[in-house]
This record gives sequence, structure tokens and C-alpha cells, in this order.
Amino acid sequence: MTKRYLEVIRLGRLSYTAALKIQDKYARQILDGLSDCKQDQLAIAHLQKLLLVEHDPVYTIGIRRKGYSESDIKKLQLLGADFHYTNRGGLITFHGPGQLVVYPILYLKNFSMGMKTYICHLEKTVIDTCSHFGIQSHTTPDTGVWVGNNKIAAIGVHGSRYVTTHGLALNCDIDLGWFEHIVPCGLEGKGVTSLTKESCHRVTATEATRPLLKSFGTTFDCTLVDPK
Repeated sequence: MTKRYLEVIRLGRLSYTAALKIQDKYARQILDGLSDCKQDQLAIAHLQKLLLVEHDPVYTIGIRRKGYSESDIKKLQLLGADFHYTNRGGLITFHGPGQLVVYPILYLKNFSMGMKTYICHLEKTVIDTCSHFGIQSHTTPDTGVWVGNNKIAAIGVHGSRYVTTHGLALNCDIDLGWFEHIVPCGLEGKGVTSLTKESCHRVTATEATRPLLKSFGTTFDCTLVDPK
């Protein structure tokens, strides 16, 4: 089998809107390549990216949107956060400083997998990252990664012709107070947690990046090209 390579792009801290435009640009390059009969699968593979970002405060809601009126949205915006509707799976969540957000822009046929397996691979990537910090985490029938009854990472993805956008959000040293104003991912009676809270020492998004990239490369059987 030909070895898979994936370029890592570190976006730093960026607004959700700006990061979404970057996702769409790279996804469009792959989709355009698929439409061009002159592009072979190897050439398309070189267009794949792994985007890393910390967002400015923002609440986002996926395609299973329900229960949020204009007045509800206004209340969230008055907290100092943006609000965006998205085409990812899932309900409402929060992104902000101290959270490592990972957007894999992949052509899943290059990885011989469908969307369900892809999501399982993302969950395993997070579980291995948590293990690096001595945290035992697990999955449940609800998508994402959990420590006990508290979610430590949310996963919401979108796929078009096997090309992925959106991804995972790992709570590192994020202010968990932002989640108190919503029902995260629409799951009543569940909480949220972070690497910092579970490990009892500060774990920044920067510190979590290296073990997460290592886990991603192993789980997806690819070599990450990271210019840093």
C-alpha cells in the first residue's frame, strides 16, 4: 500500500468564520480534483490537510438544530460569543480559547473507510491523547469522548463525496463556564470536562497538540507533514 501523507496546518487563534472559509477552500480543491478526470487518486491525496485551530468564543449548532429561538441566540451573543449555524452533524456546542479544534480535510476513499469508521477513528485519536495525560476516557452510544458522565471532546463532521469537513474539539484548558448557558450537544443531564480539570494541572491546547498528532498519525496510518 502507498504510504499516506497529510499536511498539518496550524492556524493559531482564529474566528470560526475565517476557519470555515479555509476548510471550504481545501475541501473544494479536493472536490474539484474529483471532478477532473485528469486527476488521479494520488494527486488528490496530496490535497488533504489537517487544520489545527483555537477559536474565538463561538456557539455553533449543527444540522439537528432545534430549541433555539432568536431571543435564545441573542442571549448567547450578549455573553460575548459569536453564533453560527453549520452543516456538521449534531446540535449545539461551544468553541473557544483553550480548546484544540481539529479539522481533517480528507478524501476517505484514500483511507478505505466510510463515515462511521472515520468517526470511530477520531474518537480513538482523542482517547489515546487523554491516555497520554493519564486520563481514562471512553465512548458511549452518543458521539464524542467522555470521562465518566462528562464530555471531554465533541465530534461533529460533514461529508460530501467522501470529502470531510468539520471534525473534533478537545477541551484542554478551556473556561468550562461557557457551557453552562447551553445543553452541550443536546444531551440533558450530562456535563463537560477538560484535560486540565481531569489531570489536576494546566494542559494547554499547545501542549495537547503533539500527542494528538502522534495519535492521529497512528490511528489513521498516515505520516503527518508538520512544518510548525
